[in-house]
This record gives sequence, structure tokens and C-alpha cells, in this order.
Amino acid sequence: MKKIIFLALGFPNASKSTNIYTDLISEFCTKGHDVLVLAPAASKDDVGFRQEAGVKVLRVKTLPLFNVGAIKKGIANLLLARQYKKALINNNIKLDFDLILMPTPPITLTPVASWLKKKTGGKLYLILRDIFPQNAVDLNMMKDKGLFHNYFRKKEEALYAVSDSIGCMSPANVNYVKEHNPTMDFSKLHLLPNWENLPVYKEEIKLDSLVSKYDLKDKFILIFGGNIGKPQKLENIINLAKNCLDYPDIVFFIIGTGTEKEKIFNMAKDLKLPNVILENKLPKADYNNLLRIADVGLISLSEDFTIPNFPSKVLSYYGNKIPVLASVDLQTDFGTILEEINSGVWAEAGKTDELKDKLLLLYKNSDLRKEMGENGYDYMKQNLLPDNAYKTIIEKTMS
Repeated sequence: MKKIIFLALGFPNASKSTNIYTDLISEFCTKGHDVLVLAPAASKDDVGFRQEAGVKVLRVKTLPLFNVGAIKKGIANLLLARQYKKALINNNIKLDFDLILMPTPPITLTPVASWLKKKTGGKLYLILRDIFPQNAVDLNMMKDKGLFHNYFRKKEEALYAVSDSIGCMSPANVNYVKEHNPTMDFSKLHLLPNWENLPVYKEEIKLDSLVSKYDLKDKFILIFGGNIGKPQKLENIINLAKNCLDYPDIVFFIIGTGTEKEKIFNMAKDLKLPNVILENKLPKADYNNLLRIADVGLISLSEDFTIPNFPSKVLSYYGNKIPVLASVDLQTDFGTILEEINSGVWAEAGKTDELKDKLLLLYKNSDLRKEMGENGYDYMKQNLLPDNAYKTIIEKTMS
């Protein structure tokens, strides 16, 4: 058994909701490790030490981190390291960890990660899921080579230097980090693809009420669920919906929140698109059931990216045997991997006509959709479960 601390940003109470990090930590606990999660508190009532779905979690009071403006979010992130360190000290947490797990975002937790490494002698494993600050530059949220960019770039370099191992989402991510950090130790870098548990449906649930509520009978359903921000650039999906009005049975179901949600929702309403259904939030059970009846899962990435992002939401599509339609930039290798697995189709972001052609390819061929859905499911079952991620991390840090 090893003693592990996980420095989290987005870590829901797993008894109410899950994400890739709750799945990973649950895997470590199941394997017999002693894990402590350090994470923000959603409210003042959540502050303090607690057990959540069998996991020890220390919730820390922070400034608002989500669905706020860039300046407020930046200040909140800058304060995190000090707040986390203070919480560990004030709660008399024994600093004897063998392994420190830290995902990005944010990189602003680097000081507390480095402090923990010095105090404990444990290894620091970086789960690289966000290449910052370059992603902020790509989205015009930060000036290239400006004061803030230079500051955060130094933080990024310091994080790579202090990390013992760095898990990257895809080969393109590994190559990008190498290319832009030529003096770092490349032996730290390796593949750590995204992961998620396969869905478990204990019984057959009648979906008639959901179909009736949203008038989905005899519809061809494309679904997007998740963050609606600048990285996703859902304008490309709304434009696709506009171009598909000549197919009245095709419906775009968009569910999510984020900094661009109001803009996207208003865009769809202003265009008066009858083929777009918009929902702010849905009960998890309803979303899961929508995945079960959807024909295609949507992925969207901004064409402005120079960094290779890799969308984790594809895992929920794979788990439900849904083929993927992706609008992505040319820096990511996501489209290439879709082709290799034969689990979906893609077009360059911003090229609406090409994206529509790919959509119609799926729309007109149910056998192809079924084949691609099965391929994605099989690939996930073999390569993208939490156990795969667990084994990679253990191999790189504890051998």
C-alpha cells in the first residue's frame, strides 16, 4: 500500500456525480492505496475533512473558480497553492506521501506540489490535460510574450522540471511538449490516454417519457454534453445545424454550461433553429438516457488552437457505442485517432460544408454507425478504463 495525495481542481462528490478523476482515485482506493484528495469546497458547508463515496477528501475554501470572468478566475487560481498548503497545515495532515498526483489545469498548484515533494520525498506525477498558458494565447485570452504569458510560462517550465513523470493525452501532446521545451528531460514524458468507467445499466429503463418530452420520436439525434466555452467553439455546431435545415428529422441536442453558454444559446435562438434543443443542465440519469438513444456524439474544438487538445467527452460516446462526429483543429491528432480506431468521422473546424458531408455519411448508413459505435466501445474497453491509467501511473512512479 502506498500513501497518495491528489491535488484536484474539478473533483465532484463521487456519491452524487463522477468524472475521470473520481474514477481514477476510486481505482487507487480499490487497489488498496491510502488516498487523500485535496479539492475546492463548493460552499462553506463543504469546507473540511470528509468521506465521499469511500474516499478521504479535504475540501478547501477558495474564491469562485468556475463560470466566472477571466480576471476573477485568474486571481482564484493564483491563491490556490497558498490555500491548499494552509489547509494541510491547519488540519494537521501528516506529510508522508509516497506519491503526489497533480492534473492540469491549473499550473498554479506547482508551489504546493513542489513543497509536498520536498517535505515527503514522494514522487510527483503530472497528469497533463491542459497546456497552459499557450491555450489562453490561442483563444486571445492572453497576449503572446506579454507580462502574464511570460509569468505563467515560467510556472509551466518549473512544473515540468519538478515533475518526476508526465502523462500526456496523445502522441501529439508528447511531441508538442518536446518541441516547445527542448531542454527538459524527455524521459519523463509518456502516454496517459483519458479514461472512464464503462456505463452500467442495472435494468432496462423505458425511454418513452424522454422521447415524448423533447419530441424525439423518429428523429436522428446528435448530442453534445459538457462545457460550453471558447475551447469548444460551438458556433461551428450551430452553423452546422443551420446548414441541415433541409433534413427536418436531424436534431442537435446541446446540454451544458460555461463562459460561452449564453452566447451560443442566444445565437441558436436568434437564428430561430427548430432543429436545436438547448438545455442548461439535466439530471445525470436523463443525460445518460439521452446518450442511449442518440445516434451520434458531437465533438467540437476551436480552429484557433495551436496546441493538440484531446476531448475527454468522447469516452461517454464510446461507452454508449455511439459513433463520433468531430469538428476539430488541425493541431490535434484526435481526428487521426478516430480514423485509426474507425470510431467516427471528422472535419476541419470552421468548414461547415465538409462537416455536413461527414454528418450525412453517418446519417445515411446505419450499419456504419453501428460498426463505429462497436469499435469505439471495444477500444475503450481495452485501452481507456481507469485500470489502464492506474497501471501506467504505477509503472512510471513505483517500479
